[in-house]
Amino acid sequence: MIGLVDVNNFYVSCERVFNPALEGKPIGVMSNNDGCVIARSAEMKAMEIPMGTPSFQLEGLRRRGEIHLLSSNYELYGDMSARLAQLLRDSCPEVAPYSIDEMFIYLDGFNDAQCQTLGEVLRRRIRRYLGLPVCVGLAPTHTLAKLANHAAKKQSHYQGVCLLTANSPTTAALLKQLPVSDVWGVGRRIAERLAVSGIHTAWELRACDPKQLRKRFSVVLARTALELGGTPCLEMNALEQPRQRIMTSRSFGKATSLKADLHAALRRHAQRSAEKLRQQKSLTRAVLLFLTTNRHRKDQPQLSPSAMIPLTSPSDDTRIILEAVREGLEQMYRPGFKFVKAGVMLLDLVDAQQYQLSLLQSSTKAHPHLMNTIDTINKRMGQGTIRFGMTDAEAPWQLRCAHRSNRYTTCWDELMEAGTHPGAIAAARVKHEQQRLARAQHWVQSRV
Repeated sequence: MIGLVDVNNFYVSCERVFNPALEGKPIGVMSNNDGCVIARSAEMKAMEIPMGTPSFQLEGLRRRGEIHLLSSNYELYGDMSARLAQLLRDSCPEVAPYSIDEMFIYLDGFNDAQCQTLGEVLRRRIRRYLGLPVCVGLAPTHTLAKLANHAAKKQSHYQGVCLLTANSPTTAALLKQLPVSDVWGVGRRIAERLAVSGIHTAWELRACDPKQLRKRFSVVLARTALELGGTPCLEMNALEQPRQRIMTSRSFGKATSLKADLHAALRRHAQRSAEKLRQQKSLTRAVLLFLTTNRHRKDQPQLSPSAMIPLTSPSDDTRIILEAVREGLEQMYRPGFKFVKAGVMLLDLVDAQQYQLSLLQSSTKAHPHLMNTIDTINKRMGQGTIRFGMTDAEAPWQLRCAHRSNRYTTCWDELMEAGTHPGAIAAARVKHEQQRLARAQHWVQSRV
C-alpha cells in the first residue's frame, strides 16, 4: 500500500503555525518580489480571488484589512517541510518526498485496517507536533493515492484520511466523476487528444488497452492507465532521479545596469546551484548564464544575452563554477541596458561517483574536502553562513519582501520572543550570536 501525505494550503499553514491570529482569515502568500498571489487560504478562495492575481490589484483590500498578504518565506517553508519528512521517517518504513508539501509513504506488509489506522495517527501527530493540517490518501498505486488524497480533502466524511482499493465501488465512482485532465500526469494537450478519441474521464482512461495507449500516445500514459487499474508501474526510485540540469534564477527587486550588481547576483545563483549539484552527487561539464531586461518597458532598450562556458573537466567545486561565471559575464555584459533578471544553469551533468578522470586529466580541486566542509557548516548554521564574495542587503538585485514574516526556525535574530523587556531581549540575541559563532569556530578548528 502507498500513501500520500499532503499539507493543506502549505505556505499559509506554515504562517499560521507561528501566528495563530491568522486562523480563519483570508491569507495570500505572494511570489518573489511580492509580484502575485501564489498560495491562498480557503477563506481567500471563497472570496473568488484567482491564483496569480497581481498583488497591486489587491492593495485596497489589504489596506482595509479585508485580506492579509504575506511575502514568500521560503526558508521557513523549507525547514517545516524537512521537519515533516523527518516525522514521517520516524513512523513509516519508507518515505519519498515528492514536493515541498507532498510526501509518499510506503507501507509494504500492512493490511488495509493497519494502513487506515496509521493514516489517522499520522494526521493527528503532524497536527500536534508541527501544527500543520494534512490529508492522507492510501491506495495500491501512486496515481490512485493522489486520487485518494484529493477525495480526503474535498469530502469531509473521510475526515482527512481516505483509503481506496483498486476495484471497490467507491474507487469506480470517483474515477467516473474525475475529468481525465485532472489525472496525475495527464497534461492539457494530452487531455485534448484523449477527448478527440472519446476519452473524457479517468474511468474511461482506465478501461483503455495499455498497448494501444502506448502506440498512439506514450508509454507514460499507458502506465497511468495501468496505475488507475491498481497495477503499480512507478517505482520509488523514479521519484528520486537526479536532475539532468540545475538552474537558479531570480527577478531583481529593482532594475540595474551596474556590472558589479549583475556579478553579485550571478555569483549568488551560482553558489546555490553548486550546492544543489553536490546534494545530488553530480558534476557539471558546462555553465550557462543569462540576463534579461524588462520586455514590458518598450521605452527602454531590450537585450537578453546568454553565454555558455564549458569546463575543462567535470566539477562540483563552487570556485571553478564562479570562475566560469566571471568569464561568462565578461562576454555578456553591455553597458546601458537595465536588467531585471539573472540566472545560472549547470548543464551536461554526470554522476560524481561513477565518473573517472582519464590519464590526461587532473583534478582541479586543491582541497577535496573544502566544499563538503562549507556545505556542512551552512547546513548547521544557516544558509549563507559561509559564502564566496560579499553580499549587500540593499543591492538592487535583492528580492523585495516587504511583508515577510520571521524565519522562526532558522534564524537566531528572528526566533519567537518570550517577555517584553527590550534589554533582556537584546542581551539574549547577543548571547545567541556569540554562541553560534563560537560553535562554528570550534567545529572548523576541530577539523583543520
